[in-house]
Amino acid sequence: MRILKKLFLFLIIILGIIMISAAFMKKDFAVEKEIVINQPKDSVFKFVKFLKNQDQFSVWAKMDPKMKNQFKGNDGEIGAINSWESDNENVGIGEQEIKNIKEGERIDFELRFKEPMEATNFAYMTTEALSPIQTKVTWGFTGNSPYPFNFMLAFMNMDEMVGKDFQQGLDNLKVLLEKK
Repeated sequence: MRILKKLFLFLIIILGIIMISAAFMKKDFAVEKEIVINQPKDSVFKFVKFLKNQDQFSVWAKMDPKMKNQFKGNDGEIGAINSWESDNENVGIGEQEIKNIKEGERIDFELRFKEPMEATNFAYMTTEALSPIQTKVTWGFTGNSPYPFNFMLAFMNMDEMVGKDFQQGLDNLKVLLEKK
């Protein structure tokens, strides 16, 4: 009985340390990757603003060719939504909505993940002309981990977790657009 009391006290102390630590830890995270594509900015932007085109370069779309997609609204316009459903836990179930477009420069998305875990995060893509035939594309992802779950951010490197997938997606986009 005494050992159980000590074990219980130890667990309470550890939980207290975690809860107190989490109160002082960051809650936000951000990942950003970029690539230079040898195509004019206008043609690159016209391609990336359409949700349906993401299936051609996104790593997550390639993870599950049987993934079910549903599109609502006018693709390439504010309010367009792409919903997906996959049995692959790395893809899961969710949707993304175009929330803002600065024509030729930036698209903002809201990502609503439902499975394997619920979360709402944000992504964006920007295009910047480096020359008449070169465009820098930046793909970013931001989010917030609420207290006390933000404690996990101390042990997770979001850049390692999703950054490589964003970079691979940009690499795929470069190959795809430079073939045209």
